[in-house]
Amino acid sequence: MARKKIPGKENHERWLISYADLVTLLFAFFVVLFSSTQTDKSRIKAISEAVDNALKNGGIAPQVLEILGGTADDKGRGNQLLRGPATLSPKATEEKPAPLHPMDLVTAYGALRGKLAPAVRSGAVDLHIEERGIVIGLNSAVFFPSGGDSIDHSVFSTLADVASVLNQLANPLRLEGHTDSLPISNERFRSNWELSAARGIAMLRALNENYGVANSRMAVVGYADTQSVGSNENEEGRRKNRRVNIVIVSAYGMRAEPVPNTLTRPKPVGLGAGLR
Repeated sequence: MARKKIPGKENHERWLISYADLVTLLFAFFVVLFSSTQTDKSRIKAISEAVDNALKNGGIAPQVLEILGGTADDKGRGNQLLRGPATLSPKATEEKPAPLHPMDLVTAYGALRGKLAPAVRSGAVDLHIEERGIVIGLNSAVFFPSGGDSIDHSVFSTLADVASVLNQLANPLRLEGHTDSLPISNERFRSNWELSAARGIAMLRALNENYGVANSRMAVVGYADTQSVGSNENEEGRRKNRRVNIVIVSAYGMRAEPVPNTLTRPKPVGLGAGLR
């Protein structure tokens, strides 16, 4: 007589295997993301330090130029990172025409460092170079009154030095306003967003009206307290966060910028004689 087969117990925990695989994949994904951000930070720091050392000691290593996008003889790949719109590909040049200028970003950085040396030593200005371009950080406590957007006349000589270099470049410029996290509410500004944007606009007007920097090259961004470089828990950190950055955008940074509209806007077509 054949034996009766006893059915095995059904396993209800099989979903744990799929769940564990999913968790492992997610962990690996976030590890890759984290490692890529750390690489970018180290790259930016290496660029800034290497360029600074090169300008002090003379000569720039080919490895540094390769990171920035150029070569020692200025004929290698990626020179558009250094020269901005002046060396874009022929197709891109047709879309974004710009005059040729002899000064690249490395040379411009050296010129700015020489002109702004006293302001940098006093803490009024911070100057560094990143992949997106040269960042000129202006201390808001020096350039603007507390809670206001009018530029102090005592710093116009510093702005004149900055503008003298900006006018030798064809690169786009970003004027970025930043604040600390302390709330503001006065007769003129209801929030730090309005204050940061207003200070960027004030800087744009000063550069254009006083020093002839073209409006078409400039864009204003207000970040309020969302891009802190110091801790908002103490006064020293908040002082660092209150700033306006003038960014000389490289071709790498231009990838995220909108293409300037050079087309003539067509006249609106009315639906009737009385419409305009």
